[in-house]
Amino acid sequence: MRTKKFLAVGALVAAAALTLTACNGGSTPDASGGDATESVIPQPAENVQIEGSPTFDEIQERGKVVIGVKEDQPGLGYLDNVTKERSGFDVDIARWIASSLGYGEDKIEYKAIASANREQAIVNGDIDYYVGTYSINDKRKQDIDFAGPYFITGQGLLIQQGSADVQTLEELDGKTVCSATGSTPIQNIKENYPKIKTQEFDLYSACVENLVNGQVDAVTTDQAILIGYAAQDPENLMVTTGPVFTEEKYGVGLAKGDDALRAHINTLFTDGGTTWTKIFEKNLGSSGITVDQPQVDAY
Repeated sequence: MRTKKFLAVGALVAAAALTLTACNGGSTPDASGGDATESVIPQPAENVQIEGSPTFDEIQERGKVVIGVKEDQPGLGYLDNVTKERSGFDVDIARWIASSLGYGEDKIEYKAIASANREQAIVNGDIDYYVGTYSINDKRKQDIDFAGPYFITGQGLLIQQGSADVQTLEELDGKTVCSATGSTPIQNIKENYPKIKTQEFDLYSACVENLVNGQVDAVTTDQAILIGYAAQDPENLMVTTGPVFTEEKYGVGLAKGDDALRAHINTLFTDGGTTWTKIFEKNLGSSGITVDQPQVDAY
């Protein structure tokens, strides 16, 4: 089973490398000339009832869904500063959930939340749920719950072009690796690779800027994210071709104990893959490589 999952990660890498450049500009018209977001996300559900979900009760009282997202990750969670359009696999997963609750795009408020602040934003009730390359782990499950996983990837390295001799973390001993504050990858470096220096910023984009400027030697996070940055600047950046170092399962973060909402979202993720597959193909899958929807973890 583990081997199959890592093969899926490899398939994602190949697919994303071919498609992320085309995904960065926001919504793409479909064959009929409409908005691709509308074509892959089902119409808002009607007469939705979720008994015992305090989060859903608050959404209904408010009349809109407040979703925590990333907006600097091309192909996953991205905000075009010119058009103000949001795009990416994670963003469409967030839209799909909102639609299942009965709320379309005009009833969604997005909030960009840095990695280090995600749990607190959920605990405080600042957002209803979070979708943004959010790895499920036991430490986070002490404070919040997760629906999913809806995606599986692994930790990789982004380096400058011309640094192809760097393929493993061990080859970065004495050098500086950057990642987002509070992220799973930076914790992995600190705990397991003490000879590597670390640099942390709230946003991965700040790490990438420092890599381009030569202030750090590599950026580490989930390989799916790194490929998006490499696609934006292929003359200066590349993702290492070595194996991924971890297995990361992306989940939807939500309030601790809201089992009713969690069960509702998990039902979406067990729909046979129809909508999930459409979302993947739109954002990451135009190469034709198939990546299966992960099995839900009903912990």
